[in-house]
Amino acid sequence: MIITCEKCETKYNLDETIVKKNLFKVRCSKCSHVFTAYKPSHEELQEIIKPEKIVEEELKTLPVNLNSNRIIAISNQKGGVAKTSTCLNLGISLSLLGKRVLLIDFDAQSNLSILMGYKNTKSFYDVLNSGQDRLSEFIEKTKYSNLWLLPSNRKMVLLAQKYLHGKNFEYLLQEKLNSVKDQYDYILIDTPPSVEFFTLNALIASDFVIIPSQCEYLSTHGVNQIEKIIKTIKRNINQKIDYKVLLTMYDTENIHSEVIYSKLKSMYKEKIFTTIIDHDVKIKESQIMNTPVMYYDKSSISAQQYLDLAKEIVGK
Repeated sequence: MIITCEKCETKYNLDETIVKKNLFKVRCSKCSHVFTAYKPSHEELQEIIKPEKIVEEELKTLPVNLNSNRIIAISNQKGGVAKTSTCLNLGISLSLLGKRVLLIDFDAQSNLSILMGYKNTKSFYDVLNSGQDRLSEFIEKTKYSNLWLLPSNRKMVLLAQKYLHGKNFEYLLQEKLNSVKDQYDYILIDTPPSVEFFTLNALIASDFVIIPSQCEYLSTHGVNQIEKIIKTIKRNINQKIDYKVLLTMYDTENIHSEVIYSKLKSMYKEKIFTTIIDHDVKIKESQIMNTPVMYYDKSSISAQQYLDLAKEIVGK
């Protein structure tokens, strides 16, 4: 559990198993302020994760889009641009809007699976080696309403080695998704910071690509590279695929962020989302707690922004 000093706002990650009482006194090691903290009860935690209380009013005004893009890859060749955070928190937000959402961890690092508390589970590698045609046997129903996950595991590193030079290797994910895609409103695919096997499979299987980008100079190059790949796929393989750039980890107090944002807007125009995801410490805190930011702190700026992004996608 994370507690915050009332005086200096320093945050501490406290092992709740050592806390015996619901109310307890603590002393801040930074400013020496003594304050009372409390351990949330089971009932309070259950109340936090009731999705209908978060977006109850949003559903009444949300536009209906029967032709929405359903399979979305989250991709950028540059790492550290919030691909996994975006996949998780956008997926949660779409599920809160009443959409059935499948998240696919298509990265051998398994960060999405770890954030959701899944370890030592079967992955897409196990799907291909099972001899089964249906993907549904390997999909996990999460504790969140309307949200499912196809996890990753360490065996995923063997996929490229085994299939990279095989015939039509780039269509493996698309072929397996054909058996389940009609069961979900949205399928979000988290990809690694590289192209080759994983990202190429994800892009070919997708109708739409979200390209997260920090407001940093090198991140703009990553956007340019993935844009070229998408255009090549659109021209030669998948004419339906489209994309938009998502600004992430935006620092409102940094003039450099403003400059890069202006540059990206001039470069991509209608290909950039209206929604911007600010740099928000609540996202880091929520990751420590293995909890989506919407459930960790639904009033945080990033929680509201990911919900705005979901509404922008659904109403696009």
